[in-house]
Amino acid sequence: MSQPTADIALIGLAVMGQNLILNMNDHDFVVCAYNRTTEKVQDFLENEAKNTNVIGAFSLKEMILNLKTPRKVMLLVKAGSAVDAFIDQLVPLLAPGDIIIDGGNSEYQDTERRTKDLEKKGILFVGSGVSGGEDGARYGPSLMPGGNSKAWPHIKQIFQSICAKADGEPCCDWVGENGAGHFVKMVHNGIEYGDMQLISEAYHIMRNGLQLNPEEMSKVFDEWNKGELDSFLIEITRDILKYKDKKGYLLERIRDAAGQKGTGKWTAIAALEYGIPVTLIGESVFARCLSSLKDERLEASKVLDGPPDTLYQGDKKQFLEHLRKALYASKIISYAQGFMLLREAAKVHNWNLNYGGIALMWRGGCIIRSINICYSAFLKNIKLAFDKNPKLHNLLLDDFFAKAMKECQNSIRVVVSNAVALGIPTPALSTALAFYDGYRTAQLPANLLQAQRDYFGAHTYEMIGQEGQFVHTNWTGRGGNVSASTYDA
Repeated sequence: MSQPTADIALIGLAVMGQNLILNMNDHDFVVCAYNRTTEKVQDFLENEAKNTNVIGAFSLKEMILNLKTPRKVMLLVKAGSAVDAFIDQLVPLLAPGDIIIDGGNSEYQDTERRTKDLEKKGILFVGSGVSGGEDGARYGPSLMPGGNSKAWPHIKQIFQSICAKADGEPCCDWVGENGAGHFVKMVHNGIEYGDMQLISEAYHIMRNGLQLNPEEMSKVFDEWNKGELDSFLIEITRDILKYKDKKGYLLERIRDAAGQKGTGKWTAIAALEYGIPVTLIGESVFARCLSSLKDERLEASKVLDGPPDTLYQGDKKQFLEHLRKALYASKIISYAQGFMLLREAAKVHNWNLNYGGIALMWRGGCIIRSINICYSAFLKNIKLAFDKNPKLHNLLLDDFFAKAMKECQNSIRVVVSNAVALGIPTPALSTALAFYDGYRTAQLPANLLQAQRDYFGAHTYEMIGQEGQFVHTNWTGRGGNVSASTYDA
């Protein structure tokens, strides 16, 4: 057989896999394509990959023989058992120093396990977040690789060539050890859930409370996209609202029951596990769950009463400006919570995360990216915040974001209070405000919670000025002085 010519192999020829292969080909990398159903390989070579340098393989052994060393194999298959099955088949065919890359939406714990297990066999494993959808895969995604750091020098050129660029900088860098890459991708997706829910709530208020028509709403989002809220999601919302077919505006005929693939739920679960109040993403997940109860909601709408007045009676233009500021403030809070979770996970797993670098990775290619780079101050200011203070506890404490919240916090109060009065549910906007008020409050009612816990369970409490010393009170005179083991609430 002739000398191996492929720089990398990619397994999985669904649309994401095909588009990544074509992206790599555009950047002069020779890719060997393989799919479990080998008919797809031939079809791909005869159609989408026709007249390219893409090589096809019809067995894993043939694929491996086509690869230059160290061999690099990227998986874009369904997360879970399918990844493990391919790893089991690949390992006997690979040599120490070869690299397996999982580019799917795998759970970070699975990536932790795979990295450690494969290291024992001499195989370098990488778990990489890939964000940007079909278009991003084809023309430049945001890539978030983590795992065995020894693999990075061998895949860096490929990854940083095919990824999106923002101000000429690649939206890809090494994230950290073991499961760090997939954890960062998970949090990215959680923030994406939050952004989508916040935008949907703004749409709901405009549609039901202000009674704007789709064309009017589209113009509002178009205007918002020219400033601080500039983003891919705002842009596509503008386009979705004005889209018409022969029957009229399409959006109003789409069933209001949202699906989900799990990464938002994983973020909420991780937040509970690490004890970090990532409330906005959590509410966004629950909002999707509630939307799926369509039949129950239809029944409840005929039985349960709401407020008598459901239309906003004030100045619509002025209220829309409050709504814009409320959306911006809530977005800041969502990102602040996401970075709180990243910081805690890094502490637990001893990951050396570059928070500013992560913000830069999200500036292009991914779903939460900005569209107009000249307006991408939001993610750029996150980077600047961590550049100024790498130990920053919370984005809300940075001067830029603190000032933005000072200018916007009244607007979110106006929007939430009016939504409550009109009976329009705003779980994400409301929890953003609740978190902000809780975070800025020096004394919360948790002293009562601690007293209650001590009263019924002898769980102890700390006195102000005597932190670290846990005491128990015999509140009724009938209990003893023995306390339960101290644990975190």
